Amino acid sequence: MERVLPVSVIVSTYNAEAWLEKVLHGYLHQTWPHFELIIADDGSRPSTRALVERFAAGFPVPLRHVWHPDEGYRRQEILNRAIPLAAHDYLLFTDGDCIPRRDFVQVHARLAEPGRFLSGGYCKLGMAVSEAIEADDIRAGRCFDLGWLRTREQPGFSNTMKLGAGRVAALLDHVTPARATFNNCNSSVWKADLLAVNGYDERMKYGGPDRELGERLENRGIRGKQIRHRAVCVHLDHARAYKTQESLQRNREIRAQTRATRATWTAYGISKST
Repeated sequence: MERVLPVSVIVSTYNAEAWLEKVLHGYLHQTWPHFELIIADDGSRPSTRALVERFAAGFPVPLRHVWHPDEGYRRQEILNRAIPLAAHDYLLFTDGDCIPRRDFVQVHARLAEPGRFLSGGYCKLGMAVSEAIEADDIRAGRCFDLGWLRTREQPGFSNTMKLGAGRVAALLDHVTPARATFNNCNSSVWKADLLAVNGYDERMKYGGPDRELGERLENRGIRGKQIRHRAVCVHLDHARAYKTQESLQRNREIRAQTRATRATWTAYGISKST
Protein backbone atom coordinates (compact mmCIF):
# COMPACT_ATOMS: atom_id res chain seq x y z
CA MET A 1 0.00 0.00 0.00
CA GLU A 2 1.34 3.44 -0.95
CA ARG A 3 2.23 5.73 1.93
CA VAL A 4 -0.10 8.73 2.18
CA LEU A 5 1.90 11.78 3.19
CA PRO A 6 -0.11 15.02 3.39
CA VAL A 7 1.88 18.01 2.15
CA SER A 8 1.60 21.74 2.80
CA VAL A 9 2.66 23.52 -0.40
CA ILE A 10 3.82 27.11 0.26
CA VAL A 11 3.94 29.40 -2.78
CA SER A 12 5.51 32.85 -2.50
CA THR A 13 4.18 35.68 -4.65
CA TYR A 14 4.20 39.45 -5.15
CA ASN A 15 2.04 41.44 -7.60
CA ALA A 16 2.12 38.84 -10.37
CA GLU A 17 -1.48 37.78 -10.83
CA ALA A 18 -1.09 36.64 -14.46
CA TRP A 19 1.69 34.23 -13.51
CA LEU A 20 0.06 33.15 -10.23
CA GLU A 21 -3.14 32.25 -12.09
CA LYS A 22 -1.19 29.87 -14.32
CA VAL A 23 0.48 28.35 -11.25
CA LEU A 24 -2.89 27.83 -9.57
CA HIS A 25 -4.10 25.99 -12.67
CA GLY A 26 -1.08 23.70 -12.23
CA TYR A 27 -2.18 22.81 -8.71
CA LEU A 28 -5.75 22.22 -9.90
CA HIS A 29 -4.58 19.12 -11.77
CA GLN A 30 -2.18 17.37 -9.39
CA THR A 31 -2.20 13.58 -9.20
CA TRP A 32 -1.59 13.73 -5.42
CA PRO A 33 -4.79 14.86 -3.67
CA HIS A 34 -3.35 14.95 -0.14
CA PHE A 35 -2.13 18.52 0.09
CA GLU A 36 -3.06 22.06 1.00
CA LEU A 37 -1.91 25.19 -0.82
CA ILE A 38 -0.77 28.32 1.04
CA ILE A 39 -0.09 31.51 -0.92
CA ALA A 40 2.57 33.47 1.00
CA ASP A 41 2.00 36.99 -0.30
CA ASP A 42 4.70 39.62 0.24
CA GLY A 43 2.29 42.58 0.17
CA SER A 44 0.53 42.29 -3.20
CA ARG A 45 -2.32 44.56 -4.26
CA PRO A 46 -5.93 43.49 -3.53
CA SER A 47 -6.34 41.86 -6.94
CA THR A 48 -4.05 39.03 -5.82
CA ARG A 49 -6.31 38.26 -2.86
CA ALA A 50 -9.34 38.39 -5.18
CA LEU A 51 -7.67 35.89 -7.54
CA VAL A 52 -6.90 33.47 -4.71
CA GLU A 53 -10.41 33.76 -3.28
CA ARG A 54 -11.92 33.10 -6.71
CA PHE A 55 -9.90 29.90 -7.09
CA ALA A 56 -10.46 28.84 -3.47
CA ALA A 57 -14.22 28.72 -3.96
CA GLY A 58 -13.95 25.63 -6.16
CA PHE A 59 -10.45 24.34 -5.45
CA PRO A 60 -10.09 20.57 -4.87
CA VAL A 61 -7.83 21.07 -1.81
CA PRO A 62 -7.66 23.77 0.90
CA LEU A 63 -6.30 27.04 -0.52
CA ARG A 64 -5.28 29.84 1.85
CA HIS A 65 -3.84 33.34 1.45
CA VAL A 66 -1.30 34.69 3.98
CA TRP A 67 -0.46 38.38 3.48
CA HIS A 68 1.44 41.22 5.08
CA PRO A 69 1.71 44.90 4.05
CA ASP A 70 4.10 45.93 1.29
CA GLU A 71 7.19 47.34 3.01
CA GLY A 72 9.73 46.36 0.38
CA TYR A 73 11.17 42.91 -0.30
CA ARG A 74 10.23 40.81 2.74
CA ARG A 75 9.75 37.37 1.20
CA GLN A 76 11.56 35.59 4.04
CA GLU A 77 9.27 37.20 6.62
CA ILE A 78 6.05 36.12 4.94
CA LEU A 79 7.40 32.60 4.51
CA ASN A 80 8.22 32.51 8.22
CA ARG A 81 4.62 33.55 8.93
CA ALA A 82 3.27 30.80 6.67
CA ILE A 83 5.39 27.96 8.08
CA PRO A 84 3.74 27.75 11.55
CA LEU A 85 0.31 27.95 9.90
CA ALA A 86 0.93 24.86 7.76
CA ALA A 87 -1.48 22.07 8.69
CA HIS A 88 0.81 19.19 7.71
CA ASP A 89 4.16 17.81 8.86
CA TYR A 90 5.81 18.03 5.44
CA LEU A 91 6.32 21.33 3.59
CA LEU A 92 7.03 21.99 -0.09
CA PHE A 93 8.33 25.43 -1.09
CA THR A 94 7.94 26.94 -4.54
CA ASP A 95 7.24 30.28 -6.22
CA GLY A 96 4.27 31.95 -7.83
CA ASP A 97 6.04 31.90 -11.20
CA CYS A 98 6.66 28.13 -11.28
CA ILE A 99 3.97 25.96 -12.91
CA PRO A 100 4.10 22.41 -11.49
CA ARG A 101 3.82 19.34 -13.66
CA ARG A 102 0.84 17.21 -12.62
CA ASP A 103 3.03 14.77 -10.62
CA PHE A 104 4.97 17.53 -8.83
CA VAL A 105 3.47 17.16 -5.34
CA GLN A 106 3.33 13.37 -5.69
CA VAL A 107 7.06 13.14 -6.41
CA HIS A 108 7.90 15.14 -3.29
CA ALA A 109 5.50 13.11 -1.15
CA ARG A 110 6.80 9.74 -2.39
CA LEU A 111 10.49 10.61 -2.06
CA ALA A 112 10.34 12.29 1.36
CA GLU A 113 12.40 10.52 4.00
CA PRO A 114 13.59 11.23 7.54
CA GLY A 115 16.82 13.19 7.87
CA ARG A 116 16.67 14.60 4.32
CA PHE A 117 15.36 17.60 2.43
CA LEU A 118 14.54 17.30 -1.28
CA SER A 119 16.26 19.53 -3.83
CA GLY A 120 14.55 20.18 -7.15
CA GLY A 121 15.13 22.72 -9.89
CA TYR A 122 13.19 24.44 -12.65
CA CYS A 123 12.98 24.76 -16.42
CA LYS A 124 13.36 28.45 -17.22
CA LEU A 125 11.18 29.68 -20.08
CA GLY A 126 11.48 32.83 -22.17
CA MET A 127 8.95 35.64 -22.04
CA ALA A 128 7.16 34.80 -25.29
CA VAL A 129 6.34 31.22 -24.31
CA SER A 130 5.61 32.28 -20.71
CA GLU A 131 2.91 34.60 -22.02
CA ALA A 132 1.63 32.06 -24.55
CA ILE A 133 0.85 29.32 -21.99
CA GLU A 134 -2.88 29.06 -21.35
CA ALA A 135 -4.93 27.11 -18.82
CA ASP A 136 -5.63 24.29 -21.28
CA ASP A 137 -1.92 23.94 -22.05
CA ILE A 138 -1.35 23.37 -18.32
CA ARG A 139 -4.26 20.95 -17.92
CA ALA A 140 -3.15 18.90 -20.93
CA GLY A 141 0.53 19.06 -19.94
CA ARG A 142 1.61 20.66 -23.20
CA CYS A 143 3.80 23.26 -21.48
CA PHE A 144 5.99 20.38 -20.20
CA ASP A 145 6.26 18.75 -23.62
CA LEU A 146 9.53 19.33 -25.49
CA GLY A 147 7.83 19.07 -28.87
CA TRP A 148 5.29 21.75 -27.98
CA LEU A 149 7.96 24.03 -26.52
CA ARG A 150 10.20 23.65 -29.57
CA THR A 151 7.50 25.21 -31.74
CA ARG A 152 7.80 28.36 -29.61
CA GLU A 153 11.43 28.50 -28.43
CA GLN A 154 14.48 26.27 -28.42
CA PRO A 155 14.86 24.59 -25.01
CA GLY A 156 18.41 24.63 -23.69
CA PHE A 157 20.34 21.53 -22.63
CA SER A 158 19.22 21.69 -18.98
CA ASN A 159 15.53 22.01 -19.88
CA THR A 160 15.83 19.22 -22.43
CA MET A 161 17.35 16.89 -19.85
CA LYS A 162 14.72 17.63 -17.19
CA LEU A 163 11.66 17.60 -19.42
CA GLY A 164 12.85 14.63 -21.47
CA ALA A 165 14.23 12.48 -18.66
CA GLY A 166 11.31 10.05 -18.53
CA ARG A 167 12.22 6.66 -17.05
CA VAL A 168 15.88 7.57 -16.53
CA ALA A 169 15.05 10.59 -14.33
CA ALA A 170 16.16 8.83 -11.13
CA LEU A 171 19.44 7.79 -12.75
CA LEU A 172 20.08 11.35 -13.94
CA ASP A 173 19.43 12.63 -10.42
CA HIS A 174 21.98 10.12 -9.14
CA VAL A 175 24.76 11.06 -11.59
CA THR A 176 24.23 14.83 -11.94
CA PRO A 177 27.15 16.94 -10.68
CA ALA A 178 24.69 19.58 -9.38
CA ARG A 179 24.66 19.86 -5.59
CA ALA A 180 21.44 19.10 -3.73
CA THR A 181 20.83 22.59 -2.33
CA PHE A 182 17.68 24.09 -0.82
CA ASN A 183 16.10 26.09 -3.67
CA ASN A 184 13.27 28.59 -3.42
CA CYS A 185 11.37 27.23 -6.42
CA ASN A 186 11.39 23.50 -5.72
CA SER A 187 12.40 22.10 -2.32
CA SER A 188 10.66 20.22 0.48
CA VAL A 189 11.46 19.46 4.11
CA TRP A 190 9.91 18.17 7.31
CA LYS A 191 8.29 20.98 9.29
CA ALA A 192 10.00 19.83 12.49
CA ASP A 193 13.43 20.13 10.86
CA LEU A 194 12.59 23.60 9.57
CA LEU A 195 11.42 24.76 13.00
CA ALA A 196 14.60 23.29 14.54
CA VAL A 197 16.73 25.72 12.49
CA ASN A 198 14.21 28.57 13.00
CA GLY A 199 13.14 28.98 9.38
CA TYR A 200 14.43 31.69 7.09
CA ASP A 201 16.91 34.39 8.13
CA GLU A 202 14.87 37.60 7.78
CA ARG A 203 17.97 39.77 7.41
CA MET A 204 18.43 38.32 3.94
CA LYS A 205 16.88 39.79 0.81
CA TYR A 206 17.07 38.41 -2.74
CA GLY A 207 20.01 36.19 -3.57
CA GLY A 208 20.64 33.06 -1.53
CA PRO A 209 18.37 32.98 1.54
CA ASP A 210 17.10 29.53 0.61
CA ARG A 211 20.64 28.22 0.16
CA GLU A 212 21.56 29.60 3.59
CA LEU A 213 18.57 27.83 5.12
CA GLY A 214 19.72 24.61 3.49
CA GLU A 215 23.21 25.10 4.88
CA ARG A 216 21.81 25.35 8.41
CA LEU A 217 19.80 22.18 7.80
CA GLU A 218 22.96 20.42 6.61
CA ASN A 219 24.88 21.67 9.65
CA ARG A 220 22.19 20.00 11.73
CA GLY A 221 22.63 16.73 9.86
CA ILE A 222 19.68 17.08 7.45
CA ARG A 223 21.18 16.23 4.06
CA GLY A 224 19.89 17.21 0.65
CA LYS A 225 18.56 14.65 -1.83
CA GLN A 226 18.65 15.46 -5.55
CA ILE A 227 15.32 15.27 -7.45
CA ARG A 228 15.84 17.90 -10.18
CA HIS A 229 14.93 15.49 -13.01
CA ARG A 230 11.95 13.93 -11.20
CA ALA A 231 10.12 16.95 -9.68
CA VAL A 232 9.49 19.16 -12.69
CA CYS A 233 8.19 22.71 -12.89
CA VAL A 234 8.52 25.40 -15.55
CA HIS A 235 9.63 28.89 -14.52
CA LEU A 236 7.87 31.84 -16.14
CA ASP A 237 10.06 34.76 -17.15
CA HIS A 238 10.05 38.06 -15.24
CA ALA A 239 12.23 41.02 -14.27
CA ARG A 240 13.98 41.23 -10.88
CA ALA A 241 13.91 44.86 -9.83
CA TYR A 242 14.54 43.78 -6.23
CA LYS A 243 17.98 42.33 -7.09
CA THR A 244 20.70 44.65 -5.82
CA GLN A 245 24.46 44.31 -5.38
CA GLU A 246 24.06 45.47 -1.80
CA SER A 247 21.66 42.65 -0.93
CA LEU A 248 23.79 40.08 -2.74
CA GLN A 249 26.89 41.13 -0.82
CA ARG A 250 25.07 41.16 2.52
CA ASN A 251 23.69 37.69 1.83
CA ARG A 252 27.13 36.37 0.91
CA GLU A 253 28.45 37.62 4.23
CA ILE A 254 25.65 35.90 6.19
CA ARG A 255 26.15 32.64 4.29
CA ALA A 256 29.90 32.77 4.90
CA GLN A 257 29.26 33.17 8.62
CA THR A 258 26.80 30.25 8.61
CA ARG A 259 29.42 28.04 6.98
CA ALA A 260 32.29 29.24 9.16
CA THR A 261 30.43 28.73 12.45
CA ARG A 262 28.45 25.68 11.27
CA ALA A 263 25.35 27.45 12.54
CA THR A 264 22.14 25.47 12.93
CA TRP A 265 19.95 28.36 14.17
CA THR A 266 19.27 31.94 13.18
CA ALA A 267 18.23 34.52 15.77
CA TYR A 268 16.40 36.36 12.94
CA GLY A 269 13.91 33.66 12.00
CA ILE A 270 10.45 32.47 13.07
CA SER A 271 11.27 32.84 16.76
CA LYS A 272 13.11 36.03 17.61
CA SER A 273 14.54 34.63 20.85
CA THR A 274 18.12 33.40 20.93
